[in-house]
Amino acid sequence: MVGNQTLMGVLIDEAALDLHELAQACSVQPDWVVRHVQSGTLGGEQGVAVTSLRFRSRDLARALRLLEVERHFDANEELAALVIDLADEVRRLRSRLRTLGLPDT
Repeated sequence: MVGNQTLMGVLIDEAALDLHELAQACSVQPDWVVRHVQSGTLGGEQGVAVTSLRFRSRDLARALRLLEVERHFDANEELAALVIDLADEVRRLRSRLRTLGLPDT
């Protein structure tokens, strides 16, 4: 990407963002992304240099949710990741209940 363009829209799974594009899409510095990748709270493959990583739509969505939890609740990186993981698990379990025809409340 060139200049100060803003990334908006839906990222499809066949396309991918590099480190700087993901940081720009989240309005954060690249070191925020690097910290989250290194701590295991955000995408990436083990053993791959952070600068050569490619991020998919699910990584962008997770990064935005992590950022929201960190900012709104002044949460550290690990706590934000735990909150997101638990919310995802609740969503999966509710979906299974609906699939089984059971109430999800």
